Amino acid sequence: MVYFIFLLSAVIVVFAAVQLNRFGDVISRKSTLSGAVVGTFLIAGATSLPELTTSLTAVYIDNPDIAVGNMLGSNVFNLLIIAVVDMIYRKRKMFNAIDEKQHMPTAVAGILFTLIVVAALILPFDFSLFNIGIEMFILVGLYIAATRFMNQGEEEEMDEAAAGKDYTLKTAVIGFIVAALIVFAAGSALSISGDQLAQQTGMSSSFVGSFLIAASTSLPELVTVLVAMKMSNYGMALGSILGSNLFNLQLLAVTDVFYQKGAILQSLSSTHLPVALLSTAMLFLTVFMVNRKPKENSFRYAVPSLIMIVIYFAASYQLY
Repeated sequence: MVYFIFLLSAVIVVFAAVQLNRFGDVISRKSTLSGAVVGTFLIAGATSLPELTTSLTAVYIDNPDIAVGNMLGSNVFNLLIIAVVDMIYRKRKMFNAIDEKQHMPTAVAGILFTLIVVAALILPFDFSLFNIGIEMFILVGLYIAATRFMNQGEEEEMDEAAAGKDYTLKTAVIGFIVAALIVFAAGSALSISGDQLAQQTGMSSSFVGSFLIAASTSLPELVTVLVAMKMSNYGMALGSILGSNLFNLQLLAVTDVFYQKGAILQSLSSTHLPVALLSTAMLFLTVFMVNRKPKENSFRYAVPSLIMIVIYFAASYQLY
């Protein structure tokens, strides 16, 4: 039964994520928001709902390793998604067509936020306020400040023929909200059933949260990127990934609020530090790809994405 629930939930999540991206694209075209901003805030927030449900459930059952591993692992898997898609569509040279001014603030903020988590995992002291780690207050404060610098400039060009059926702005907003609720419900079922399947294998909670459940809850991001690539809306594709990663780290703070045994990052096994460092390394590679000079040769262009894929699977093997 659990296998059926897992597969059914995955199908529903994929369908809802397609609609989520479609309505988000209409909002991008018919409002003053650019594709990058829609991807960074609207779609990123909605597609991160399964991660929130999974982590809160893990806190409820007193398993902080799954709660935190799900968030950090989802961030790593999201970056893997963009690397794999970039490799598959390397002839399009996605990063050559992206406006670096729109995405650099989000990417740099992602590095800074992740390094704060790394510091909290390394430093031996446990400094908390109201049983919430001080690093969570720093993350939330910096996130609020960072949103003021997000570029809402030029609209992304896209392939109008690939946009599909058109909607009014009001219909798109309503459809976006309904699709987000479906992602929340189906994604939650996907996460819970995936957790049960993983537990039956006897693997560690940190590995299950960082890789297996993280991959499951990242299905909406995967579909979002694929559909955005089909529309040639590269700003939305990258923005949804970088935005989801920032949003996930804010959800980590929400998780700490509900974990009442102290700062949640101080209650973990040591296996989460390599995942956080992996996320940092992959973000640095992403920043490099956004800023480098355009490459005409497809192979040379795809080398950084290939490196990201290799280090992800190497780290997965070592942690397993």
